[in-house]
Amino acid sequence: MHSRHGRQPAGDHLVFRSLPIQFDSYGRAQLRDEDVPEPFDFVIEARRQRARQREQFVEQSRGRAGFRHFVINPQGSTTIPPGIIVALDLDQRRILDAQAEGGEYSPQELVIINRKPSDAVTISARTRGGAGGAHTIAASLALEMAGGITPPPLAIITRNLGSCGEMIAECIRHLSLHTGPDYSEEVFARSSPAILEVARRTPAPGAAIHGYDSIGDILQAFNRLRGELCLEGLRHFRIASEVTTLVFGRSIHPTTLFPGGNGIQASRETFNLLLGRVTALLDYAKKISAVWDDLIEFLYEADPRFRRLGELPANLISVGLWEDPETYDGSYANCNEWGARRLSTPGAIVNGEKRTDRLTDLNIGIEEFVDSAHYAEWQTARFSADPLSSPLSPRHPWNRETLPLFANASHSDTAADKISASGGDARRRHTWLSAPRWDREAMECGPLARLWVNALNVYNNCEFIDVVRGGLEINIPKGQQEARRLLWRIPERSNALERNRAAACQIGYAGMVAYASLLRAFDCLRHGETQMSNPFMLPARSIGAGFWESAGGALTHHVVVRNQQITNYQIIPPSEWIFSSRDASETPGVIEAAIHNTPLTEDFTNSEDFTGIDILRVLRSFAP
Repeated sequence: MHSRHGRQPAGDHLVFRSLPIQFDSYGRAQLRDEDVPEPFDFVIEARRQRARQREQFVEQSRGRAGFRHFVINPQGSTTIPPGIIVALDLDQRRILDAQAEGGEYSPQELVIINRKPSDAVTISARTRGGAGGAHTIAASLALEMAGGITPPPLAIITRNLGSCGEMIAECIRHLSLHTGPDYSEEVFARSSPAILEVARRTPAPGAAIHGYDSIGDILQAFNRLRGELCLEGLRHFRIASEVTTLVFGRSIHPTTLFPGGNGIQASRETFNLLLGRVTALLDYAKKISAVWDDLIEFLYEADPRFRRLGELPANLISVGLWEDPETYDGSYANCNEWGARRLSTPGAIVNGEKRTDRLTDLNIGIEEFVDSAHYAEWQTARFSADPLSSPLSPRHPWNRETLPLFANASHSDTAADKISASGGDARRRHTWLSAPRWDREAMECGPLARLWVNALNVYNNCEFIDVVRGGLEINIPKGQQEARRLLWRIPERSNALERNRAAACQIGYAGMVAYASLLRAFDCLRHGETQMSNPFMLPARSIGAGFWESAGGALTHHVVVRNQQITNYQIIPPSEWIFSSRDASETPGVIEAAIHNTPLTEDFTNSEDFTGIDILRVLRSFAP
């Protein structure tokens, strides 16, 4: 690899600043310099230098009395990797470095190869993580693109409905069982008792909406498995899961979805059952958004360090989801058009600046690095360009081969074991997660990225969701509670609390997409449009990509078909965008950078008193 310093010259259509791709006056992508023999084979030397300086500083700190390796093995999440190794100087109350450990090999990509296409839908639904519906949809989209097939409008609408239910369920579980209890009364009593006392004396501005008179009451309601908000969240998690089950046959692992359709009998009775549940979830969205607004603003005021908890530059990616049935045709040639009509639109933001909202740009900008992972580099690149002749990196998912290095990995080693075996330094292949990058940037995905992208895209594709100056406005109709407008503003920074606020707002957003989809479903029934599938057959040779989102963020499936069989299949789940480790330029992964930037707010006098709650808050802010 050669080194690259600085930015690329700006063009008329500046999308990529690191990748050697530019656009001509017609918006067509091409290489900047076609005479360079290996244009994608470079590293960003400035990032390597920063990584070396960070490692040297950690090494110099190793002999200090307050130096400590803090190992976290989070429980209860299907998306957080088993180990996060954090280097700390407790005397200086400072985090020196962090490293994510991906502990479990997931074989789905290899299992799918040489199978018939329909198997990809069933097998990919078992990809680790709770978003089986999102994986099933992404697999169906990839095969629809490869096969040139479009489902009927009502099948597309019901697919949207089931996805809304799954996303709402995951956000509720995240806020109620995972990250919510990190801000509970029992946690603050141990980690920050002074803040708890202030909270008990502070009135809650949204009391008329959520019913809690003080911030202290909110903290008490978040007590794990006993607090009212935790128990209420469990009830609404069940309701959201019922929405998914009514449409997908089962929650987690759908049984009704396939390329070209949805195998349910759509009826007015089914849609009425869905409407009752969606209405209940919308009432819950009004309450939970007000709860998190009050809690977050209180914490910012009580201790400004909370603004820096898990702080990151605004490098955000969303591939969008929820198709417009009138526009979606599944083709790569038209994906920018139907992508722009999605009810949650795609886009990439780097350092707060919108780079693109086109699915083709998002696709050609993706690369996967395995420098820190238990995978070998692949030696050949099948495709130098996408179907529109835009250049592709050899590290693009259509080119990647999954080559596991089992001899270098131990399934039984814990993060602590790896530190011990390496003399305190685990700088080797230490994860089963590849490191996806877009334009060589580590990109955050999830609810915050989706809302931010939609606010900058200024499309009004859902009649109940408006783009307003600096944010989004979600208009929720009257149910058991009065009608309310949820207002989400683009924050000053990406941090742990803003991720939680976005997850709460995402419940209302997805709920209104479900509500709008139900209105369209009833309209289809009135017009007799009840067809639920179209015939599906793959050509002898084709490629496809499925772009979708789970609650946790961007999800892509890339497929290569030869002789009507799958010869390559690559999945990039949200966990790889968030929890991957270093790439070839030693750029830290998203979670590693977020932890490194985190201040320690908890009160402790010695290492035995240290709980690491701030690190946990950052970790769980990423994992709906």
